[in-house]
Amino acid sequence: MTEQDRTDVIKAAIRDVLDFPKPGIVFKDITPLLADPRAFNTCLDLFAERFDGEIFDTVVGIESRGFIFGAALASRMRRAFVPVRKPGKLPAETVRVSYDLEYGSDTIEIHKDAIQPGDRVLIVDDLLATGGTARAAADLVDLVGGKVIGVAFVVELSFLSGRDRLGDVPILSLVTY
Repeated sequence: MTEQDRTDVIKAAIRDVLDFPKPGIVFKDITPLLADPRAFNTCLDLFAERFDGEIFDTVVGIESRGFIFGAALASRMRRAFVPVRKPGKLPAETVRVSYDLEYGSDTIEIHKDAIQPGDRVLIVDDLLATGGTARAAADLVDLVGGKVIGVAFVVELSFLSGRDRLGDVPILSLVTY
């Protein structure tokens, strides 16, 4: 199967939901992709192939859909998995980063001891939109002493320019709208 064929498998499993979460938004829903073993495994295959030659220790998944892809990828590649969560969800000592959204702000946290100084980290999430959450996750990795070697997304909404907020960090998006 060609790269385009594999991308087509992924795109075919993503559903548009109109006017969610508010009027005028076309939400890219990946739940049908998660229910389709061929499409889900195609995502994991493409991620694993891209990062197979990279030296890294840990996959960080961003709450909540980043957990699904990140944990599966970490298992497949025999790497540690670390969750980045909303405040108050992690039981041990955390560090946090707050960031601006299009309409307001948000905060995410990571366990202070989840990543060792010098660990090389791949961040995984389902969607790159404005880049605020991914940038905050990269900042958390930096705060605990890790080094981000890349960020991987299933979907990128390129018209929102989220890639710009990530600077020179290598970015992989499987499907771009």
